[in-house]
Amino acid sequence: MEITQFSDYKQFIPIWFAEDIGDGDHTTLSSIPDDAVGKSQLIIKDNGILAGVEVAHDIFNYFDSLLQMTVYKKDGDEVKYGDVAFVVEGKIRSLLQTERLMLNIMQRMSGIATCTHEYVKRLDGTKTKVLDTRKTTPGLRLLEKEAVRIGGGTNHRIGLFDMILLKDNHVDFAGGIANAIESAHKYLKENGKNLKIEIEVRNIDELREVLDCGGVDRIMFDNFSPELTQQAVKIVGGRYQTESSGGITLDTIREYAKCGVDFVSVGALTHSVKSLDMSFKAV
Repeated sequence: MEITQFSDYKQFIPIWFAEDIGDGDHTTLSSIPDDAVGKSQLIIKDNGILAGVEVAHDIFNYFDSLLQMTVYKKDGDEVKYGDVAFVVEGKIRSLLQTERLMLNIMQRMSGIATCTHEYVKRLDGTKTKVLDTRKTTPGLRLLEKEAVRIGGGTNHRIGLFDMILLKDNHVDFAGGIANAIESAHKYLKENGKNLKIEIEVRNIDELREVLDCGGVDRIMFDNFSPELTQQAVKIVGGRYQTESSGGITLDTIREYAKCGVDFVSVGALTHSVKSLDMSFKAV
């Protein structure tokens, strides 16, 4: 299974259903006639940014292609308590068996989109963009990163394969910054790959060492204070893209943006977000 783009999430749909339904939803099968039809509506029970509507459509279509979905709110729309996002009509058995999976996905994605939107709003008037991280739920990374994008954020990378990011452990195990950068370039050349190189620095001395070596596309300031970040941005002087990372919160992100960094990465967008409340109720 190769995962390289957002649409690849469709490979997981059979696994999601196998996890939830197993050899059958015996509650629904025992209580609802096979030919019974009806409709259910997705009711929003919180204020935020909606995400996962397209994924919900794919979930319904995979399970029962005869289900008809009427959409009133699309991905990225602001929603409020009481809004109806969409209505689905068809076999009641299908509505009941897809309900929880669809809700789990949409609540999670909408929570991430809503959280991301709050961070993005704090950066109004600055050039800084909010990045996500690899601190995601295994098996749901593509959906969580898509939710960040829907909320106005920017995706950093999908995984370990689409960018070289030399972090502190890589530098230490490689024997220093110069060795790590040189080895990265050698690897790319020998393997015919064209990937951007980012390197993490822990202090101003390491930053100066990176600038002496060159050969990178972006420099990440790890756990720098706003004051140190401002100094670091001046030292870089626009020669490379810059990124702040490490413990940055909704309350402090604007301080870092005002230092002039190009990006701020926030793990909290995906690792500790609150889901957006909603329910799928019979009409």
